[in-house]
Amino acid sequence: MDLTPMRTSRDFRLLLYAGTVFYFGAMVSYVAIPYQVYTLTGSNFAVGAIGIVELVPLVVFGLYGGALADHVDRRRLLVATGVAQAACTAVLAVNAFRDDPSVWLIFVVSVGLASTSSLQRPSREALMPRTVRHDELPAANALTSLGMQLGVLVGPAVGGLLVAYVGIGWCFLIDIGGLCLASLMYGRMAGYPHRAETTPPSLAGIGEGVRYALGRKDLLGTYLVDVVCMLLAFPVVLFPALAEEVFAQPQVLGLLYSAETVGALVATALSGWASRVHHHGRAIVLAAAAYGAMIGLAGVMPSIWLVGLFLAFAGAADMISGVFRGTVWSQTIPEAMRGRLAGIEMLSYSVGPLGGQVRAGVTADLWSVRGSIASGGAACVVGVALTAARLRSFWAYDARVDEHAVAERAVRQAAGEG
Repeated sequence: MDLTPMRTSRDFRLLLYAGTVFYFGAMVSYVAIPYQVYTLTGSNFAVGAIGIVELVPLVVFGLYGGALADHVDRRRLLVATGVAQAACTAVLAVNAFRDDPSVWLIFVVSVGLASTSSLQRPSREALMPRTVRHDELPAANALTSLGMQLGVLVGPAVGGLLVAYVGIGWCFLIDIGGLCLASLMYGRMAGYPHRAETTPPSLAGIGEGVRYALGRKDLLGTYLVDVVCMLLAFPVVLFPALAEEVFAQPQVLGLLYSAETVGALVATALSGWASRVHHHGRAIVLAAAAYGAMIGLAGVMPSIWLVGLFLAFAGAADMISGVFRGTVWSQTIPEAMRGRLAGIEMLSYSVGPLGGQVRAGVTADLWSVRGSIASGGAACVVGVALTAARLRSFWAYDARVDEHAVAERAVRQAAGEG
């Protein structure tokens, strides 16, 4: 891996470490919430319904959070929303330690967590490009992905063990600690004032960001490919049923949650080649299609270990796609639009998984768990191919000559950022 951003930027290190701790705690809860709902209700649809109640807050507060990030101090917003998430998680902890946990309370608090997380994420995404040089962004994206994957890998494994041996409530306590620690690190970052005068968040400002995103086919392609993959081939909601019903091995639940991240970590560790690739659109399409194919094959594997292997292959492909999507975003979006576009980016990789949870849960209840996973993977390959065929300029994107990448490179060099 190219570790240059870690050596040259203190604030990038803080952002990286805080994000890693944040994802670790969040993924411990990510195991606990669906498992608790499943054990209380016995319904795959009820687990998928968590995504339904989170959808509107993600859309509303994701867009508003992006506009807010283009106006306020992004560092302070990171701290405030981190504290708010810790408060919501504390309610889940209290509920989990009750003798008769309330299902409706889990859904209500999930709305609060989705709202505060959606407000926070655009600021985090918009800050990262300002902490490193323009030519360091591919490496910075890979390192950011590595930090996230470490949290995502260790978090579900710890969550699975806590659920099995000490109880669901302890998962939420771990998450609270991670949120508080991450917020402290965000608070230690330097200030990054906006370069120009800003305006308060408004519908007009949000609309300006949406029009900008839709007007650029390269950006539109990155959003659509990710939505297609997550909407059609996101299998995570079925992991409890896969472990309990299909293989009758509930102790491997943590393995299923961690398998994709293992593959992503291996791919990230070998990501030094990414900075030598310039046709980012093609890389995104090929990696996304590979993701769908691997998920589809995982759905028909006869043993839990082969399922885990193909999930690892899928995770590697998803990581490669994500690094190049992030590079297109961070190398081409102007500073004045970065928060609002980060909000739209967040929707592209948040709304898709939520819709994917519903699709997978309903398909599994109507058909089978295996059928839901395998058919989703196959549909993903077809959907990605159709998207690439429709958006030819996305397929042809070249960072060396793209007008937006060239313009942003010149602005960053003149400002001496990083």
